[in-house]
Amino acid sequence: GRDEGDNQNKGKIFLMDGEVSGDALIVCQHLCKDYTMGDDVVHALSDVSFTIERGEFAAIMGPSGSGKSTLMHLLGALDVPTSGELMVDGQKLTQMNSDELAGFRSHYVGFVFQQFNLLGRTTALENVKLPLHYRHDVDFDIDERARQCLERVGLQGRMQHQPSQLSGGQQQRVAIARALVNNPAMILADEPTGALDTHTSNEILDLFRGLNDSGITIVIVTHDIEVAEASKRHLLFRDGRLVTSLMDTREGLLA
Repeated sequence: GRDEGDNQNKGKIFLMDGEVSGDALIVCQHLCKDYTMGDDVVHALSDVSFTIERGEFAAIMGPSGSGKSTLMHLLGALDVPTSGELMVDGQKLTQMNSDELAGFRSHYVGFVFQQFNLLGRTTALENVKLPLHYRHDVDFDIDERARQCLERVGLQGRMQHQPSQLSGGQQQRVAIARALVNNPAMILADEPTGALDTHTSNEILDLFRGLNDSGITIVIVTHDIEVAEASKRHLLFRDGRLVTSLMDTREGLLA
């Protein structure tokens, strides 16, 4: 389980201007990320501020180079911002060292990627168990938890199959089960339907919707409007800046 002992402010996040957000899971305040490429500095993210509530289903959208994958890496503690404040589930990521960030990832975040990132010579069950091998505080039956997660994504009959014996959609279901196995505070999905056909994409989006209905916070990075329409919140990025934050509206996505 997640350690809540040092977190008196859970569910009561204090924003920079003194405003209090009720049940924020993600709070970004003036987030910036710069990369140095030779003599040039690339501003991948510039002054980005937003809040995602617990239990939301949000899509981060924008063209290539808009900063959405950079933001995903920051939210998942795979990278650190150049400046600004980032809090997830009451944890200040901007004050953590690399070991603390690794611990945060293993307890709070489930990742789903476009190319599935499964181990090729390993069964679905072993792939799902993988994140638990990086934790030293597991007090439950790892096999049983992995089986439950595979059942949850509809793969109860495929647990001993290797990725080469599974379709693309089934492989992505294994990846989603792997993301669930830590009981994370949120799932971060980077173009999760990018390698799938339309029918299979819709099945995967239905699965995400079902997980969200059960209370899991989901953030999807996508440039696909159809994928974004599965979500209830749209954060549109251009040139490293957040230009629109919409609830359930298509017009802004097409603008």
